[in-house]
Amino acid sequence: MVFILPALLTFTVLIFYPVVQSFIKSFYSWDGLTAGKWLGFNNYVKLFQNDTFFLANKNSLIFAIVLVVYQMGIGLLLALLLISVKSKLNGFYRFTYFLPVVVSATVICQMWLSLYNYDYGLFNQIFEALGWEYRQDWLTDKETAIYAVSFVNAWQFMGIQFIMLYTAISGISKDLYEAARIDGATIVKMHWKITIPLLKDTFRFCLILAITGGLKAFDTMYIMTGGGPGDYTMSLTYVLYKSAFISNKFGYGSAIATVIVLECLACTLILNRFFRTKEN
Repeated sequence: MVFILPALLTFTVLIFYPVVQSFIKSFYSWDGLTAGKWLGFNNYVKLFQNDTFFLANKNSLIFAIVLVVYQMGIGLLLALLLISVKSKLNGFYRFTYFLPVVVSATVICQMWLSLYNYDYGLFNQIFEALGWEYRQDWLTDKETAIYAVSFVNAWQFMGIQFIMLYTAISGISKDLYEAARIDGATIVKMHWKITIPLLKDTFRFCLILAITGGLKAFDTMYIMTGGGPGDYTMSLTYVLYKSAFISNKFGYGSAIATVIVLECLACTLILNRFFRTKEN
């Protein structure tokens, strides 16, 4: 008990207490200064009658899907390639893949703003060099904006998934692969029959990180689009920010925060249940 006390106190002060307080404040009309007025479930009723809330939910879901597909797909592919190809540069590659994670979101977003630029951005320049009469305003077109912003976040934090998958694959016994190789298994079959099944717990953790990360996304759209065009890149956390810190409706913002926490918790429980069922 003595050994877990510091961690328990930290969790209580920094996570549990704020979550409980946010839940309590969600039943009040509160501007952050006064005592607040009891509203009951009015904040939640107002929230679920707001079209922006459902659009933000949809955007957060798209964000989460892009993160899952890109981070886990590319992260797994890079991890398998690095494990398969023995090179003295493997350490450098691991460092390079993880580097964007520790770089400021502002720096990352400014770099991608240049790449997405309509006039001189790299992507439009490539289309022009290939002779395609196609120019895309990636961040102001409502059809592409949410995907463009999601991709930036997925690219920046892919290194976390890569490192976890790489470490998990490195921990698999080489004897299993050697036995499969003797039996004539191809490298694709070895990874399908050995690597993938043994990464089940890692996949579960990576999925939870990616999905909850998508639901909590904020800084990328705040810097790159400000929620625009219109509200087409507005996320749940961005709606929370505008409600609480721009409009000073902290009670309403707390209701949004509670919904985000519940959605993240629900996703975690569903994924845990799904993987547990697969094990049984």
